[in-house]
Amino acid sequence: MEDGRIRPMSTADLPRVMEIEYACYTMPWNETTFRGLLRRSDADLFVLEADGVVAGYAVFWSVLDQGELGNVAVSPEWRRRGFARRLLDAVTARARERRIREVFLEVRVSNLRAQHIYRRYGFREVGRRRNYYMEPVEDALVMRKDLDPDAPTLATD
Repeated sequence: MEDGRIRPMSTADLPRVMEIEYACYTMPWNETTFRGLLRRSDADLFVLEADGVVAGYAVFWSVLDQGELGNVAVSPEWRRRGFARRLLDAVTARARERRIREVFLEVRVSNLRAQHIYRRYGFREVGRRRNYYMEPVEDALVMRKDLDPDAPTLATD
């Protein structure tokens, strides 16, 4: 099995990306959302391929020197191989190229696994959005990671 290769997402990836999206989220984005993001110059979408299939993806966009990590998802059968971290490395590298100074994300308060990954990656809780998610209704933790655009691109624990 290969370790996974990260590359920019293309429209050809969308059928598999949508499978992962529906497997991972109770409120999945629709394909139109991904198509719109693929057309935006301020957005970067990555996929991680393993054994010839898309195993995960990440979506990131920016405004001035702030970035938003919109989605990171790894298909359930490909989890626990470090793929989420590899996708976060790709997003961080691209954020630095874009001269981003801080990256934000929202995560369900019940999603302890994702929170653990984000904390290990240097994100810190900075707020809470009440009733942010539906199906089920739940608060979101707002997390932020400060970046030095001149720092090395690989994260350290």
